[in-house]
Amino acid sequence: MKIRILGGHNIETKNTSCNTILIDDVLAVDAGALTAKLSFKEQLNLKAILLSHQHYDHIKDIPLLGMNFYMQEQTLEIYTFRHVYDTLEAQLFNNILYPDFTKQPPRKPSLHVNIIEIGKANKIDKYNVLPVKVNHSVPTAGYQITSQDGKKLFITSDTGPGLEGCWEKISPNLLLIETTCPNKDEDFALQAGHLTPALLQKELESFLKIKAYLPQIILVHVNPLFEKDIKDEVSLVERALGTKIRIGTEGMQLNI
Repeated sequence: MKIRILGGHNIETKNTSCNTILIDDVLAVDAGALTAKLSFKEQLNLKAILLSHQHYDHIKDIPLLGMNFYMQEQTLEIYTFRHVYDTLEAQLFNNILYPDFTKQPPRKPSLHVNIIEIGKANKIDKYNVLPVKVNHSVPTAGYQITSQDGKKLFITSDTGPGLEGCWEKISPNLLLIETTCPNKDEDFALQAGHLTPALLQKELESFLKIKAYLPQIILVHVNPLFEKDIKDEVSLVERALGTKIRIGTEGMQLNI
């Protein structure tokens, strides 16, 4: 699998983009940076988008993709679970903020939403995709994506602590896990359903205890205002666990 981080942060600026992971140029997890980072041709190459939850920074490009696919007379497949779809149908796919491209054009809508179940594996294009419940402020799924040759990637999306049940269900070669806040903001992180470096260390210790190994680890959804502090604090986690942890950056490419 070839993994490209199109957006690795929780805030969009000139130099940072909202969380979006692109796999083999055809499968995207979340939609915070697809239209800004991909050409028309690259967008039309997408086979599917997996949405982890309904927060704006993870779904913001969906209406624009609908317009782009509408103009090209193509259909984009979106996969998510019922809670996310119901929220988007009420708040976004409603012809108020923007045209509802799940119904336009009538004979072949530009966006086609597929409802999947958390905990149930799905065959999506050439991948096995397993949505797994994580702990955020709204219902959220992380995704384990398995390639045809058995390589596994797990993307937590936004999550707070308490991932023991999640770790039992997955066995990734590569873990993309959020670490949004510095340690000084732990109270906020716990309230909002995010991780700090200290909380991350506890979750990785839990992973190691349950799985008896640590995968390659990349941090995403980092707040760029505190990235230096987070990086410094993560270096202590690396030392404690004896492993390498990298912070994901826009344009980073990974292979497993």
